[in-house]
Amino acid sequence: MGEYYGGCSCGEVRYTILDEPIFTHACHCSLCQKYTASAFVIHSPIETTSFVLNSGTLTETPGPSGSGEPHRVKRCQNCYDQIFSHIHGNDRIVVLKTSTLDDANQFPPQAHIYTKSKLKWLELNGPIPQFEEYYDREKIYPPESFKRRNKVS
Repeated sequence: MGEYYGGCSCGEVRYTILDEPIFTHACHCSLCQKYTASAFVIHSPIETTSFVLNSGTLTETPGPSGSGEPHRVKRCQNCYDQIFSHIHGNDRIVVLKTSTLDDANQFPPQAHIYTKSKLKWLELNGPIPQFEEYYDREKIYPPESFKRRNKVS
């Protein structure tokens, strides 16, 4: 438990998260690649009650979703950096864009998902589990994280 700080690239949005993320994963799906103009995006879900907007204004835009479920992206009103999403209409979970943290190294991916779509030149090796699609939360989340996630699902 602790406080962690982050914000957008222009500095207008600043936020605090009041706890460690529930889990952190790197998504390699083609939608995330296109939406972020990157090889993958790193997501860290956390309870909405643990996210505090300290300054700036967030604007909401719709985002793509492989499931077709609602995906609402909260962005800095000034520079439009993505800060977090609410996915599947669940407002009780903030899916934080981990790279917006001041020190994203504190929360490295605990899994790589949708690796069937990863860019071929990107090599994944090491102990981080890889999944061609999504994972079974009950099998991969640490027990406390699984409990936290289930409380807000």
